[in-house]
Amino acid sequence: MKQRIITGVIAGAAFFVLLYLGTYWFTALILLLSLIGMDEFLRMNGLKKFKATSLIAYLGVAGLTVPWRVSSTYSILTIDHLAWLCLFLLLCVTVISKNKVTIDEVALVFIGVVYVGVGFHYMIETRMIENGGLFWTVLVFFCIWATDSGAYFTGSAFGKHPLWPTISPKKSIEGALGGVVISIIVACLFSFFRPDLLSWNQAVLLGLLIAVVGQMGDLMQSAYKRVKGIKDTGTILPGHGGVLDRVDSWLIVFPMVHLLSLIPHA
Repeated sequence: MKQRIITGVIAGAAFFVLLYLGTYWFTALILLLSLIGMDEFLRMNGLKKFKATSLIAYLGVAGLTVPWRVSSTYSILTIDHLAWLCLFLLLCVTVISKNKVTIDEVALVFIGVVYVGVGFHYMIETRMIENGGLFWTVLVFFCIWATDSGAYFTGSAFGKHPLWPTISPKKSIEGALGGVVISIIVACLFSFFRPDLLSWNQAVLLGLLIAVVGQMGDLMQSAYKRVKGIKDTGTILPGHGGVLDRVDSWLIVFPMVHLLSLIPHA
């Protein structure tokens, strides 16, 4: 527990400093996390042995993570361009290797590239929002963390009905609802301090969506780890596991709030 707390404090402090600095600092941090996350994905799926696909995976996730924009209205490369190019290169590997690297293997790699790359991409996009980028980024992160904390403490105190026992036995319906309530409260607090950026009804909707989608992202990772028979995706964060263990909700929430236009675009 002591190691977990120390790691959390140090990592959290460094994260917030780079988040506040923004621009290249935050982009560099997110890019590093995306590459580590991709490495964890490849390792837990036994795909590190395929050197060509691993190289394409790293390049693909780096390309998807970084916004290739020369202005607020023009991008050199878009996500769909990069995703298709990555898919093309992976399929080329199956041909060149004469099916020693199978379509199933490259399909799994491609899923990982999109899952990790697009998720991290929208974290940078959120920070780059011209009007209040720091506000929106902190808001989303705080609602995610509020959901986790609210679900844990509410579930510990009142949890009686399992939420999804075959996937995550410790989670309860009461805890999930508690996470939703706390997330909405946090979003409303942000609205209270910056009503010019976020109205009350927007705050309620945003808090609700982040809580629901964030918990689904957590369950997705739990389901995947259960299939693979592992507890953590990595060991880079002592007491906390791997990068993918820590960002499971982030990778789903950030793209979703942009997809539904609940926050401004960069």
